[in-house]
Amino acid sequence: MRRFTTAFALGAFAFGALALGALPASPVARADEFTKTDVDRWQGEFDTVVKRGRELWTSGEVGTNGVACAQCHPNAANTHPETYPKFQKQLGKVAQLFEMVNWCIRNPLQGAPIAADDPKMTAFISYIHYERRGVPLAPGKH
Repeated sequence: MRRFTTAFALGAFAFGALALGALPASPVARADEFTKTDVDRWQGEFDTVVKRGRELWTSGEVGTNGVACAQCHPNAANTHPETYPKFQKQLGKVAQLFEMVNWCIRNPLQGAPIAADDPKMTAFISYIHYERRGVPLAPGKH
């Protein structure tokens, strides 16, 4: 019985595959097809998030002591996002950039950490990367 079931299943699979192959391909949008309007809209969305990141960066709103990221890192200086992931002495491990952002929020800013998928963290990371645009990736570099 088991042999018949297996043979039947394989036959049904083969028939299904042949039948599907005989059908005309449906017009499905491909991921790499987009218009200039799409690109402009996406760039606008990114620019808005970067702007929010700069606002967070230069304000004291993420901490409790009024210190802003920009006081130590004006224009995201000395953040080197292109080198992450890398060993981070303060954390004692290989870390992602968002983990180091949280270290700074918890320590110098005396604030609560932000989840990696929080829109505020996305804004922080977007701003940091934006300020370092054009710099080649160098993961692990010190």
